[in-house]
Amino acid sequence: MRLAFYAPLKPPVHDTPSGDRAMGRALIHALEHIGAEVTLASTLRTRDGTGDAQVQHGLMQKASLEITRLIAQGRAAGWHAWVSYHNYYKAPDLIGPAVARGLNIPYLQVETSRARKRLQGPWATFAKAAEAAANAADVIFYLTERDAETLRRDAPEGQRLIHLHPFLDRDDLPPRSTLQGPILVAAMMRPGDKLASYQIIAETLALIPKDRWRLQIAGDGAMRAQVEALMAPFGQAITFLGALDADAMQHAFQSASLLFWPGVNEAFGLTYLEAQAAGVPVVAQDRPGVREVLAPGDYPPPDAGAPALAKRLMAFIDAPEESKAAGQRARNHVAAHHLLNAAAETLRQGLALTGVAR
Repeated sequence: MRLAFYAPLKPPVHDTPSGDRAMGRALIHALEHIGAEVTLASTLRTRDGTGDAQVQHGLMQKASLEITRLIAQGRAAGWHAWVSYHNYYKAPDLIGPAVARGLNIPYLQVETSRARKRLQGPWATFAKAAEAAANAADVIFYLTERDAETLRRDAPEGQRLIHLHPFLDRDDLPPRSTLQGPILVAAMMRPGDKLASYQIIAETLALIPKDRWRLQIAGDGAMRAQVEALMAPFGQAITFLGALDADAMQHAFQSASLLFWPGVNEAFGLTYLEAQAAGVPVVAQDRPGVREVLAPGDYPPPDAGAPALAKRLMAFIDAPEESKAAGQRARNHVAAHHLLNAAAETLRQGLALTGVAR
């Protein structure tokens, strides 16, 4: 089974770590897990973050050149299907549908979203391209119920929609956390939603006596100065670890007492899965996307604000045994739903619907 793989938002070989890159790599490994030979067909990034018509036009021209090249490559290589990851209005798949048509092979998508409101305005051209790509898919694997709602609403006749749970790129659990370390925050420092989560964290910590907690922040980015300013009132209670590689990040999880991340507009958040896999309980808000990866528990709604998050933090700080039990429930949840083997089987089933896999 020879598959072409493409991620228009960020190729899995990109230098900058992110959840999107990690998920792309995990998908390739899951496809290989079921015996597929996977070719990264293109590294063209189609993202337009500002709604610039000129940028969109230039990317569409580059995509046209890629299509010609890839049809020839796919014919020579004997690709059986094309799989694209993360098609949406700011980074549409401008390549996969045309190549799949040219080769007469199935076209599948993983994590796509529809945004009718973007069909007018500065992203209109790209939004229409993303809709066309979604319409062309024989199978769409959706990761969240939030995406599934619009996918079901607008699905063309005959399209198959399959729930693929977000998953870690491993088939076993890491060592269990000692739960003896500080509270952990693990997130990049970017403007917008990430900074909004950091703001909520600062508001929450201000409601808790400083002698009851310590907190480490793993992450870096363009907004580091702003994050440091938010955390300055807490002095030495907070330690900035900077960006960590995979091994160092795993070490941080294996000593953390809690993971604290509100999750403003997170698609789902692999960090939650990584923490829970190590048996670290999570304090987060009950948000769409985030709830897709959290073990059943008590997560306050966003409108409850910082006081509700502070109450949850103190509940764990004051009751170590409950913290340990919550961590074990989280670990069991990841083992049951969010590891490589389960994801690989779901992908196999979807490919089998197109006649590619058995």
